[in-house]
Amino acid sequence: MRVEEIARLVGGRVDGDSSLEIQGVASLETAAENDLSFAEGNRGLRRAASSKAGCVMIKQRETIAGRTTLAVEHPKWAFVRAAAALCPPPASNPGIHPTAIIASDARLGAGVTIGPSVVIEGGASVGDGTALGAGVFLGPGVSLGSHCVLYPRVTVYAGVQIGARVIVHAGAVLGSDGFGYVFAEGRHHKFPQLGGLVIEDDVEIGSNSTVDRGSLGTTVIGEGSKIDNLVQIAHNVRIGRHSLVAAQVGISGSAKIGDYVVMGGQAGVGEQARIGNGAMIGGQAGILASKVVPEKSMMWGTPARPLSEFKKMYAHLSRLPELARKVKELSDKLSRATP
Repeated sequence: MRVEEIARLVGGRVDGDSSLEIQGVASLETAAENDLSFAEGNRGLRRAASSKAGCVMIKQRETIAGRTTLAVEHPKWAFVRAAAALCPPPASNPGIHPTAIIASDARLGAGVTIGPSVVIEGGASVGDGTALGAGVFLGPGVSLGSHCVLYPRVTVYAGVQIGARVIVHAGAVLGSDGFGYVFAEGRHHKFPQLGGLVIEDDVEIGSNSTVDRGSLGTTVIGEGSKIDNLVQIAHNVRIGRHSLVAAQVGISGSAKIGDYVVMGGQAGVGEQARIGNGAMIGGQAGILASKVVPEKSMMWGTPARPLSEFKKMYAHLSRLPELARKVKELSDKLSRATP
């Protein structure tokens, strides 16, 4: 695409060679003369000035002398849209591999792609244009919407309901039993895990993540939410719309996560905790069981507390070696002064 074509696509203003042909996208550090990149902030502009990128997306009212630029309101978002046009995903070849095992009463939509060794059990349905990678397993009664992508070795237990345009990466397990036991008569007895799992439209779930079914209720992952790799979501959890959950987060049973929540890596959420809409949970933060996190708050530390409070406490903790030295000096002086 020529720069002027990209400008029309994203609604930007060109400064420089509008006829330059762009063949791909890349970071500022690795871009070549026919690549598109983007820059944000003063540091990004400095890096862009020395980059070999053919065209750089920048914010409106910013300039880079001697470079072809495309000024837009939101460079990173415009870059995403341009990248989708310049580098579309490889087209799948609809069809069913001869090694796939598909129950006679399974329902397959138009244009589906079923890879090698896929297993689809009785009563399951697959929507139009959905692609299943090698070794995917769909249990009895699974409902999978249109234009989804399940990468190799995804396992979906019986009865799980998945919406449209959902992406599930390799090795993820959806709908397995939750971790619930009752201690009686000297041993642990498994509590019934008979509930459901609903994954709404436009959700993405990372590699080797696990989402448990409800025990008696339903686990829900809301529309547009994105789950990173190696995340554990327990039974009866509800995650709202358009939330982000980074790698190695663990969410205990019956926790409720609101809309537009952001959770940093390795954060932990105790059972029945409540996290309000728009809250931000820092990496490795610990939300205690039944804790209520207010809307739009920023929490950090274990146990988690408001970021401003955490920073004050951390500043005091960093001074402990100095305080310990002073205490020792005072103690030594007192001991010498005592007859």
